Amino acid sequence: MNILVVEDERNLADAIVQILIDDHFNAEAVYDGNAGLTAAQSGLYDAVVLDIMLPGIDGIQIVKELRHSGNSIPVLMLTAKTSTGDMVQGLDAGSDDYMTKPFEAPELLARVRALTRRQGDVVIDEITFADLKLDLTTHDLSCGEHKVHLSGKEFAVMQMLMSSNSRVVSKQDLLSRVWGTSGDASENSVEAYISFLRKKVSHIHSHVQITTLRMLGYRLEDFSED
Repeated sequence: MNILVVEDERNLADAIVQILIDDHFNAEAVYDGNAGLTAAQSGLYDAVVLDIMLPGIDGIQIVKELRHSGNSIPVLMLTAKTSTGDMVQGLDAGSDDYMTKPFEAPELLARVRALTRRQGDVVIDEITFADLKLDLTTHDLSCGEHKVHLSGKEFAVMQMLMSSNSRVVSKQDLLSRVWGTSGDASENSVEAYISFLRKKVSHIHSHVQITTLRMLGYRLEDFSED
């Protein structure tokens, strides 16, 4: 699941992104209302964590614009304001849920999970690429009857590669989405996890390989015979 965070307090926005990544979401942040509306309309995200008070256009107006255009992406409003009037205004504009700052990480995650479960009343529980299946609940990677369990970061890397559908994923994108702002991660970390995943993909006898494109990144390729 891809989550958009729209929050002008950069430290808070980056912290929210890291909380979501640690719980195996893909998450990205933008820091003003105009960028937030554009990103929310892009079709790349499954839910939005949206602050009300933003430079440019505010969160209320963003939700109104989305709903007016027929965009039903789930929205969790996030603000320091606590008055009932602000809550009602946000919900009336079309947001799906409302949470005030400060908050605890478990509450944020529970609300985001609830939003993504509600989306269209459909929950995607696996993704596929060629002969590979990745279970988004158990973190098991399988090929036919063969199965292997992935660790948290292995799962996050593999999810990005499989979701990219043969498009190249750069090391920098992997670092940003999987490791976030962690200072102890480097390109060597990415290379190590790619190596782990190659061994696991081979272990379950898949025809898929993780190929390296020098100076660009990685992608999945299907080497099965036609």
